[in-house]
Amino acid sequence: MADFNEQIIAEFRSNHGKVGGPFEGAPLLLLHSVGARTGTERVSPLMYLPNDDTYVIFASKAGADSNPDWYHNLKANPDTTIEVGDKTLSVVASEVKGAERDELYRRQADLYSGFADYEKKTSRVIPVVVLAAP
Repeated sequence: MADFNEQIIAEFRSNHGKVGGPFEGAPLLLLHSVGARTGTERVSPLMYLPNDDTYVIFASKAGADSNPDWYHNLKANPDTTIEVGDKTLSVVASEVKGAERDELYRRQADLYSGFADYEKKTSRVIPVVVLAAP
């Protein structure tokens, strides 16, 4: 998975935020997070849902029964940066729950059916995180 992500990151950066393959045409950002235990900076390519002036990301981990590492990192270190197109933006991550979470997840699943599949594959509630300017 690390090699796959590295290829996506390189393609994203060399093509002004555009990539092909499974993410072709999808809104993609690069999330920078600091390891909750290690303090090491990580970069994760993620699909997002534009929502007014925020970016909504989904801790789906392709329907696995555990949350992705970046989710734990953001919980510990919510002040971070993202790359969108050619821009690098400072953001603060906050998890949304309840009806707001359900509505945002439904919107993403309506646009990209893979997210509906991820929800069916796991017994956990997939966290939804909003990235907003500080």
